[in-house]
Amino acid sequence: FLNYPNNPTGASAPREFFRRVVSLASRYGFIVAHDAAYSEICFEQRARPESFLAVPGAKEVGVEFHSLSKTMNMTGWRLGYVCGNAQLISGLATLKGNVDSGAFEAVQRAGLAAFRRSRAWARRMSQIYKVRRDLLVDGLRVLGLPAPLPRAAIYIWAPLPPGQDSRAFASWLLQHANLLVAPGIGFGRYGEGFVRLSLTVPTEKIRKACWRLERLALA
Repeated sequence: FLNYPNNPTGASAPREFFRRVVSLASRYGFIVAHDAAYSEICFEQRARPESFLAVPGAKEVGVEFHSLSKTMNMTGWRLGYVCGNAQLISGLATLKGNVDSGAFEAVQRAGLAAFRRSRAWARRMSQIYKVRRDLLVDGLRVLGLPAPLPRAAIYIWAPLPPGQDSRAFASWLLQHANLLVAPGIGFGRYGEGFVRLSLTVPTEKIRKACWRLERLALA
């Protein structure tokens, strides 16, 4: 199971990484399931996220999933798709046919309408998220948290000072600035020492959050 661009880190994977994955899957006979839910949200057109399926041999060893929740702002509508290896998709269709009855037809029609506008919409949303990304990263640096600039996805993955507990930091930020962030430990033990911030909050609220971060830095 892979997820690039990544939640929670915002990291992107180069094509060479997917070539290695395909090579390993071919050699050892395992299935690759790539979650590409954030692939259309990117901040540098010259560095667009790669598709796992663009690598030769990928369709023989795996599938790629996508969600309209992220790209088309259809959060909660639970609509997505999968493409890639035909045999694997057939098995997935059989499983789903016995587990659920599919998405409500009106949601499916909304998804079709969204696809007709998807490229222009994704570019527009990426521009909005980029403004929020830059604001939030600058605000974190004022507080002494040098978060890297992600090239894609909708999250900032900010490292904390050495030895800082992510739950304690999140609690402190909530108590002193009324700001809610996700402690990195919630994403597994390797997430300790980080916090995740989302870019889905309206831009003006991001500005307000940065103002509160600056006040904390000056306190």
